[in-house]
Amino acid sequence: MFESLSQRLSTTVNRLRGRGRLTEENIREALREVRIALLEADVALPVVQALIQRIKVRAVGQDVLKSLSPGQALVKVVSDELTVVMGTANTELNLAQTPPAVVLMAGLQGAGKTTTVAKLARLLTERKKKKVMVVSCDVYRPAAIEQLRTLAEQVGVKFFPSEAGQDPVRIAKDAIAAARREVVDVLIVDTAGRLHVDEAMMAEIKALHAAITPVETLFVVDSMTGQDAANTAKAFNEALPLTGVILTKTDGDARGGAALSVRYVTGKPIKFLGAGEKSDALEPFHPDRLAQRILGMGDVLSLVEEVERKVDQDKAQKLAQKVMKGKRFDLNDMKDQLEQMNSMGGLAGLMDKLPGVSGLPDSVKSKVNDGEMNKMIAIINSMTKKERRHPDLLNGSRRARVARGSGTQPADVNRVLKQYMQMEKMMSKLGKGGSKGLMRQMRGAMKGMGSMGGLPPMR
Repeated sequence: MFESLSQRLSTTVNRLRGRGRLTEENIREALREVRIALLEADVALPVVQALIQRIKVRAVGQDVLKSLSPGQALVKVVSDELTVVMGTANTELNLAQTPPAVVLMAGLQGAGKTTTVAKLARLLTERKKKKVMVVSCDVYRPAAIEQLRTLAEQVGVKFFPSEAGQDPVRIAKDAIAAARREVVDVLIVDTAGRLHVDEAMMAEIKALHAAITPVETLFVVDSMTGQDAANTAKAFNEALPLTGVILTKTDGDARGGAALSVRYVTGKPIKFLGAGEKSDALEPFHPDRLAQRILGMGDVLSLVEEVERKVDQDKAQKLAQKVMKGKRFDLNDMKDQLEQMNSMGGLAGLMDKLPGVSGLPDSVKSKVNDGEMNKMIAIINSMTKKERRHPDLLNGSRRARVARGSGTQPADVNRVLKQYMQMEKMMSKLGKGGSKGLMRQMRGAMKGMGSMGGLPPMR
């Protein structure tokens, strides 16, 4: 998301970053570049105009021109104003009411409402420790109810059954009664996809809203529709008292115009971003962090939170103890590390949050391929338990067998073993040096990262 916009804006602000002094002329030139970049990212025109005007007022004032480092000051102004346009801070769901707190999901067909219901249910269960029930009021789409039943089982939440042909209002009321009986904290109500110009369908969801008075009414919209996402959200907001927006499919949206437009056009906060098909691919929307990512500054806070949440702390502790005791790092340990990286969105997902990555050439970024990591896992899986514990056993004939079993070439197996040996060598050094050695190695690794070919220095 924001790939093209981030590249354009990063290039523009980097040209100004090192300037000892800025003039109104070169600020005007920079703002022209920013304007073009925003329009190319499919940001709504009123949003572009308002954003450029706000940046201009601050940029030609004392904030920038009289700053000791005007280039850096301009970057901060752009970051601040992007954040303001997107909503300043994360807006959490308002669930502070007598249970069950009812959350109504609305949106167009194909926006991903049903999968988003399951993702939200999982997020509330795991991170907020809520007892969640879901119900489908989509009595029109074939298999919609069954789809939600299956997803509810996968994420481990309660499912209230309904049938095609039933009255959506009746379904929702019965579900609320059941949620009360079962002492459920949150009831998420899925609805049928509808166009805002379909009067009968809009009348139906208005009646549903009036009957159940949800504490949250969320509009789910496909971010890849660009400006249309903001326009349809605005139309639904005029028909329903929306409390927030969830942008889906942001992993397939390289432009990001919807995220920059929705809050300004509708006045409603973006509460979550959906990025991927997995049930854990829903994240709270933080405008300040996203603004930093757009400007190539990365999103280290989100990365740290993700690591804390998704890394298996027990496995990490066991590996640390193993290394400190001088025991050998083996291929099972390497496989664990690869799988944990996969659980955090793979290399591409991690790189997206690192500072300076947006400035890398496309030829470098294209080499970050999660398929290679999956291939490495497949190769290790093709080995016997004994071979994983004792990699020295892997002679030529065994490597050929592993290659056949994993559908790869012997050269691929050799590459995995070479990478393993490098990791094993580093781990053995950490073990010998104890905790002080560990810190020295980490410092050396950080210095090395800054001097790797093509990588920019970390800012």
